[in-house]
Amino acid sequence: MTVRLTLLCAAARMERDVRFADVPLDERALRQAQVLAGTLPPTGTQYTAPSQRCRQTARALGWDAVTVEPALRNIDMGSWHGRTLEEVAAGDGPGLAVWLSDPQAAPHGGESVAKVCHRVATWLDALPSDTGRVLAAVEQAVARAAVVHALGAPQQAFWRVDVPPLSAVQLTGRDGRWNLRMGAVSTGPHQGVSDESSDGTHRTDCSRASSPPR
Repeated sequence: MTVRLTLLCAAARMERDVRFADVPLDERALRQAQVLAGTLPPTGTQYTAPSQRCRQTARALGWDAVTVEPALRNIDMGSWHGRTLEEVAAGDGPGLAVWLSDPQAAPHGGESVAKVCHRVATWLDALPSDTGRVLAAVEQAVARAAVVHALGAPQQAFWRVDVPPLSAVQLTGRDGRWNLRMGAVSTGPHQGVSDESSDGTHRTDCSRASSPPR
C-alpha cells in the first residue's frame, strides 16, 4: 500500500526580529491557519510536532485526534536558543557560517542538520505501509529534512528547500521509496505572511552560507 503524507509547516507570527525559540502564535497567525481548515486532504492519522506553535496550528485547523510526535520536534539550537539571527551573526559569525555550510556542524552545541535529517528520515521510513493518509503539523526544519530524504538529495540541499509558513509538502511512500508531489493547499492565507521562517532564518537568504545572513 501507499502512504500519502502531507506535512504542513506551522503558522508563524509576523515579527521583524524572529528568535530561535518556540514563540506562541498571535491572533493573525491563528486566523491564517483557520482559513485552511477543511481544505486539506482527508486523513486517518494526524500528528503534530511538540512545539507550541505546531500544536496551536493543529487546533486552529480543527484537528481533534492529534498525536504529539517527538520525532517531529524542531532542530535543537543549543546556546543560540532565544536569540535572533542578527544576534547570532554578531556574536558568533564564524559559527553561523559553518552551521549554514556544513551539515555535520553544531557550533551552538545543539543539533546538526545531519542529525535532524537522520531523525526525520528514520520517522518517515518507520511509518507502516498500511498507514494510508497522514497529516502532520511540523517545523520548517522537519519539512526541509523530509524533502531531502524523499529526493535522496545531499544534506547540503537542506538550506535550498524553501518552506513558507502554512505551506504543504506532499509525499507518497511505498516499499521504502518516497516521491515528492508538488501542490499548494491554498494561496490566500499565505498573503501577508512574514518573510521570516518559523525557525528564525530568512526564507530567501538562509542558503547564502558564504555571506552575512542579512
